[in-house]
Amino acid sequence: MTFDLHRTPIAGDAPGTTTDLFWYTAGPEDAPVRVHLQAALHADEQPGTMALHHLLPRLREADAAGQLRARFSIFPSVNPLGLSHVSLRHHIGRYDMGSGLNHNRAWPDLYLLVADRLSGKLTDDAAANVATIRQTVTEWIDDQAATTASRRLRLMVLRSAVNSDIVLDLHCDDESLKHIFTSPELMPGLQDLADWMGVAATLTAEDSGGGSFDEVLPNLYRKAQRANPDHPIPMAAETATLEYRGQADVSDEIGIEDAAGLHGFFAGRGLIDADPGTLPSPAPAPTPFEATEVLRTDAPGLLAYRIGLGDRVSRGQPVADLIAMDGPDAFIARRPLVAGTDGFILSRASAKYVRAGTGIAKIVGTEVLPSRAGGYLLED
Repeated sequence: MTFDLHRTPIAGDAPGTTTDLFWYTAGPEDAPVRVHLQAALHADEQPGTMALHHLLPRLREADAAGQLRARFSIFPSVNPLGLSHVSLRHHIGRYDMGSGLNHNRAWPDLYLLVADRLSGKLTDDAAANVATIRQTVTEWIDDQAATTASRRLRLMVLRSAVNSDIVLDLHCDDESLKHIFTSPELMPGLQDLADWMGVAATLTAEDSGGGSFDEVLPNLYRKAQRANPDHPIPMAAETATLEYRGQADVSDEIGIEDAAGLHGFFAGRGLIDADPGTLPSPAPAPTPFEATEVLRTDAPGLLAYRIGLGDRVSRGQPVADLIAMDGPDAFIARRPLVAGTDGFILSRASAKYVRAGTGIAKIVGTEVLPSRAGGYLLED
């Protein structure tokens, strides 16, 4: 049996403090495919943790039956540091309390950091080049002297991910339908993941502007390819952010459904020697993330939505009304906030008091928006 629980202590930033990271491995150590699964990088997002809670027993049973054909590393709550970030009874699991940095932003540009170390090491053997790149990045990670607990955690997680072939980062939105973020080169290869997950949308971008975790490895291989055109370098990691609905969508019923989807994906790939179950209906084809509008407020106020999740809207159609909370018509005046594109409502804000600049809805369209091309695509 290879199903094991690991406990890794992470030295804290204050004297005498340590936080334990609990994670699992399963499957043969010499398996040809390695899978990295993590949830709750934003520590206040728990739907992925619930999904992995229900997936772990299935992996344990498959391991006991000798059915695992991949090596799995599973981090059900990958950011235990963020679990303690509570202020005035509010869990602030999205941001590091010391630096204010979003836990899913500013992950490193690995090729920039290892390009000199790779010089002269690449050959005409694609598989060997992947192994060399992975080993070089691993050596760089091992050479780092991390000065904060957050950085120590990031380096440990990155070490697992960079040596994996499939890397799935489980998140959720505020109030949302299921969707995926991934790199354009990885589609339609990950269409089976979208199908098994049952997503409403798969949004693709080479660079969404924030250094998100799921973009680190595609960016590594993409930059290596472009800098070394005479050497074969495949896109050696299938990575994606899986957005499992909204923060409030945490229940056994939902978790069982999501775990079944993950199990079906892995079994369908032959990574678990088991019946994947009934094939799901095809999910929509991917669309560029630049074709998704993030509708923002231009003033503070109280939101009154006119639409629901999944509703289709046309450009100029009111999505919500913003009720004034000051001025000559305070608490009486209201004005519409309108869609800037044709599409459907993927997500909404659950908090109805909003400040100026708040993203209140994502509208998934099909045509790249000039205001989004080449810009910062994320909400915060």
